[in-house]
Amino acid sequence: MSDRFTVLVTGGAGYIGSHAVLALHDAGWPVAVIDNLVTGFRWAVPDDVPFYEGNIADAALIAKIVTEQNIGAVMHFAGSVVVPESVENPLKYYDNNSARSRSLIEAVIANKVPHFIFSSTAATYGIPEVSPVREDTPQVPINPYGMSKLMTEHMLRDVSAAHDMNFCALRYFNVAGADPQARSGQSTIGATHLLKVAVEAALGKRDSVAIFGTDYDTADGTGVRDYIHVSDLAAAHVLALDALIADPTQSHFLNCGYGRGFSVLEVLDAVDRVTNLKINRKMEGRRAGDPDSLISDNGAIMDRFPWKPQYADLDQIVTHALAWERKLGDIQQEQSA
Repeated sequence: MSDRFTVLVTGGAGYIGSHAVLALHDAGWPVAVIDNLVTGFRWAVPDDVPFYEGNIADAALIAKIVTEQNIGAVMHFAGSVVVPESVENPLKYYDNNSARSRSLIEAVIANKVPHFIFSSTAATYGIPEVSPVREDTPQVPINPYGMSKLMTEHMLRDVSAAHDMNFCALRYFNVAGADPQARSGQSTIGATHLLKVAVEAALGKRDSVAIFGTDYDTADGTGVRDYIHVSDLAAAHVLALDALIADPTQSHFLNCGYGRGFSVLEVLDAVDRVTNLKINRKMEGRRAGDPDSLISDNGAIMDRFPWKPQYADLDQIVTHALAWERKLGDIQQEQSA
């Protein structure tokens, strides 16, 4: 393993980025992290991983890291991810997610880093007319978050055609759960992910869980989503890196999901089942731009990579999220002590 280059993980102190660091680490890859710690946590990065606090748009810092750490690939997770906030503050999202990604890509090219893996999203599809959603489904984002990610996808495609760099853009569906060994998990204060909110409610950190819309065209009237365990998603990134190295002429746009969905009520029922409690549910009106159902067609990633999801079980996802939420309470107490 010692002859391997190092992988730079941007946003490696955040939710998905920290799991990618663990997956790379477990696979024997040397890793370095850059994170501005606006939403990430320094303690989420293992002590033996070189850490740089800073902005991904800082070209001089990126050049320094590439030289000091022998960077041969970048996994790019840094960015803003809250859809309603993107509607209220679009310029923040076009800055954090598009403009800074452009600066990062420019630094990657200038420093001759040959491989780039991008954290994209199913939000680039908007409200698709078909479900399951394939990679060739029209991408018509309905909010600045989705558009800011789609702009970066376009940049990567164009830049890779003009320079010696290949890339993989992974379009995530609904990421959930936590590291099975409870080394990391969703730690963001005020996170809006359904499962995060539900386990907080189950542990008494919230009074209730809001259900936004009960009149969707689904079996029980609540929105259906494709929930993917964060550790399975992280494993897909390591396989993407292997694929980029194996064939530097190929780039990839791939969905990351399990190809099946659960409704909001089914997720809450799973939390009730695992905890043997009953979460207080509050029915609210629909949120603008929420599709009835958003499920991935994951045939392409299954065909292209030797990806074998290990945690495609809703109760297991809940169990890992719950274990992390309990541990997070202890970490927060230590940090405030």
